[in-house]
Amino acid sequence: MVNITPEFWRGRSVFLTGHTGFKGGWLALWLHQLGAIIHGYALDPPTRPSLFEAASIRSLLTTDTRGDVADADRLLQAVHAARPEIIFHLAAQPLVRLSYQNPSATFMTNVMGTAHLLDAARSCDATRAIVAITTDKVYQNNEWIHPYRENDPLGGHDPYSASKAAAEIVTAAYRASFFAGPAGHPARIATARAGNVIGGGDWAADRIVPDCLRAFAARQPVLIRCPNALRPWQHVLEPLAGYLTLASKLLDERGNEFAKAWNFGPNASDNVTVGDLADDLATLWGGDASVQRDTTGGHPHEAGRLSLDSFAARHQLGWTSRYGFHHALARTVEWQQQWLQDADMLQVSLGQIEAYQNSPRP
Repeated sequence: MVNITPEFWRGRSVFLTGHTGFKGGWLALWLHQLGAIIHGYALDPPTRPSLFEAASIRSLLTTDTRGDVADADRLLQAVHAARPEIIFHLAAQPLVRLSYQNPSATFMTNVMGTAHLLDAARSCDATRAIVAITTDKVYQNNEWIHPYRENDPLGGHDPYSASKAAAEIVTAAYRASFFAGPAGHPARIATARAGNVIGGGDWAADRIVPDCLRAFAARQPVLIRCPNALRPWQHVLEPLAGYLTLASKLLDERGNEFAKAWNFGPNASDNVTVGDLADDLATLWGGDASVQRDTTGGHPHEAGRLSLDSFAARHQLGWTSRYGFHHALARTVEWQQQWLQDADMLQVSLGQIEAYQNSPRP
């Protein structure tokens, strides 16, 4: 992978929002392995148990600030204290179903939180690269067969998707208004859109893989809603590799060329239905793990088909997906079963990152 080396990252100051969450926790682990100086800013871990606690991520951080991205003053103070060269913005309300229950809080976190982060960054003269993480759900979903490209229209049926599409527009406006031209702030800003990520250490509610693994561990059948929904599944390390590569490119002398939106999705063969994913997880888990389809209906709207076109990331960033669907599932089950056996999850997690880095490119 391009620039995912300790030589590039060692000693660089990185500000990471959302480090107590699933993706943010894995990114903190990887940044630590690379030798970065990590400043975390987030609320308390959103679940118990959590990857943050299980993998002892607090021990890897230079600073660990508890704060809401909706709190502009506290976020500003944390950024100024850290003086980061690179910012990864992952803090979010990430669940579709929760966004139906509390839409205004979802918009406050995902839209205004992004604006607050960018305001803080533009008043910090040390910052040179910002990667803001959104989602594959930012696109106006027409249930197309073909994958979505970065220049397709943004939209959002549910509050979560709409909030993330709005965060893309906010980021683009800040880039054009405050981070461009000779009088602008010198930092380059990019956004990253990834598919449905899976991996060990995810205990979120109403998310298919955690729901399955909780049920299997409790020796109960898992009830699957929307079994025919097609999703672009990928191991969490896949998009994180893209984010790290993108951040390094933003610091290149040609960094302005990379200050835009990017898709990081799996290969087309890894677009699999929810039902098939659950069945494969049950097989990998073994024992009496079983799956049942929920045929009652009445669930909030979710997209039936989603896939991303990652041609730009492959050809301009040199990023490529390394793990196929079944390999991603196997690593996820392996992590969760190691946790149930009281293994040292910091070492297990770092071992999975090392194995990913050493895996051959397709």
